[in-house]
Amino acid sequence: MERLEKYKGVIPAFYACYNEDGSVSPERVRALTQYHIDKGVKGVYVCGSSGECIYQSVEERKVTLENVMAVAKGKLTVIAHVACNNTLDSVELAKHAQSVGVDAIAAIPPIYFRLPEYAIAQYWNTISAAAPDTDFIIYNIPQLAGVALTMGLLATMRENPKVIGVKNSSMPVQDIQMFKAAGGKDFIVFNGPDEQFISGRAIGAEGGIGGTYGVMPELFLKADALVRGNSFEEAREVQYAIDEIIYKMCSAHGNMYAVIKEILRINEDLNIGSVREPLPALIESDLPIAREAAEMIRAALEKYC
Repeated sequence: MERLEKYKGVIPAFYACYNEDGSVSPERVRALTQYHIDKGVKGVYVCGSSGECIYQSVEERKVTLENVMAVAKGKLTVIAHVACNNTLDSVELAKHAQSVGVDAIAAIPPIYFRLPEYAIAQYWNTISAAAPDTDFIIYNIPQLAGVALTMGLLATMRENPKVIGVKNSSMPVQDIQMFKAAGGKDFIVFNGPDEQFISGRAIGAEGGIGGTYGVMPELFLKADALVRGNSFEEAREVQYAIDEIIYKMCSAHGNMYAVIKEILRINEDLNIGSVREPLPALIESDLPIAREAAEMIRAALEKYC
């Protein structure tokens, strides 16, 4: 459907932006938003895993989203992840997201307690009802949430007309095909695992939302363009280059997002701070890894873009 075109493409997961004292930085949020506009991506996914949402307060997440929206101003599709581990806070964030004009809200299921599917559906539908004029996207990430989106739960959620898609971060590419087949042509499925971006696109995902897109958006835009042009051999070559960069970033002692933020400083002169504890920050021995990954990105950009 035409109204869903704004979700089709490369949508980086927005990184948490901190000052040196660890507080959320409105100025750095705005700078990162402008960076994404300048890179030409389709949109941003705000306050998800890459945004360190589970380590932030409701008020901090509001500050981040408000400052994204202050710069985005229709130049980016904005999807706000609003899930907290209780319904009350999630509803508050959903209402806030609609009030600032996001395109969609998204939510993982509640974590820790293993809830029955009817309770998960109630949780999602209550959040959606708090933002009745805003699209809703299910976030399926079973390896972290501890619960997977089943076909039965998806069928229940499809009864809610505001549910327009799934951000699928499960590892089996087949899940994308199954969700797409169940959802139909007016249903968006986003590829989640960055390492299989072109695989997800090939099997039916209309776009992707990913945590490493922001440090090398040009490479994902190139891969996406090649898939759209049915140039799969070239797309696979770009994907392999992306994957090698991801493996390098994951080889550090510090958290991958700490490495990514260092690379943004190196390659883009963009300082958005470090990561919030308990995520491990970089240590001295991580700096050569970050520099090597930064060089790998520059080399890949020169070769493919």
